[in-house]
Amino acid sequence: MRDFSNDHRWLSLNTATVRKQGDLVAIIDACARHGIRAIDPWRDQVAAVGLECAVRAVRDAGLELSGYCRGGMFTADAAHRIEARDDNRRAVDEAKALGAPCIVLVVGGLPQYSRPGSEVSKDIGAARTQVHDAIAEMMEYAKQANMPLAVEPLHPAYAADRACVNTTKQALDICDQLDPKRTGALGVALDVYHIWWDPELMPQIARAGKDRLLAFHVCDWLVPTKDLLNDRGMMGDGVIEIKSVRAAVEAQGFAGYSEIEIFSNDWWGRPMDDVLQTCIARHRSAV
Repeated sequence: MRDFSNDHRWLSLNTATVRKQGDLVAIIDACARHGIRAIDPWRDQVAAVGLECAVRAVRDAGLELSGYCRGGMFTADAAHRIEARDDNRRAVDEAKALGAPCIVLVVGGLPQYSRPGSEVSKDIGAARTQVHDAIAEMMEYAKQANMPLAVEPLHPAYAADRACVNTTKQALDICDQLDPKRTGALGVALDVYHIWWDPELMPQIARAGKDRLLAFHVCDWLVPTKDLLNDRGMMGDGVIEIKSVRAAVEAQGFAGYSEIEIFSNDWWGRPMDDVLQTCIARHRSAV
């Protein structure tokens, strides 16, 4: 396993971590000040400053990307499926312009939550079938841009409203079905917050292998958790054994960024520079 104790060369900041403290340009400037060499921006943050501005800011700061958040939210009723398809194609175009190595896919839950205005459904099986078919369709467009897609399994508590793919096994089953030859077009983004609890995690990481492991995200699970969405912990403050998960991922050959992604009302209330300094310190000691 790589030794992060002496530097933060392999730290990437998911820009949601400080989304309340400034816009994307301010975040990029702060990363450059702190020697953070990579980011994973969110589409709404890019849209707020404009794609051309975002591309220029990334380039001028000399930053790399560890991913692009997010594509997906595929599930929709018939009236909203073209909207979902076109939105995901725009995500591919944006990711290509920014130089992202992959698009992280949060696949969507039940249609009424993934695409507001869709007819109400309680059929999670149908939602999962729709996710499979929509990823297959998106892959055809993404392949033209040479843009890999990274399916992110989310904790089961998010199955209704955010992602009906909830385990690493489910995500890899989709990969094996749609990209059986392991061409690099489809893989997974593993976030310890969503997968740490899974008793099948370690064998599934081994199953993934280097070519399926496209992104690795870290934070921590607090006990108690006050808000399931916006009370993630800074690494080392919770119960996840982060190093063992990273060791398993790196044992498969993953050598990319350890991406810090923290949705937290607590950390959003602190100055950006303080948050980044803490991220760097915890990256070196806790992950």
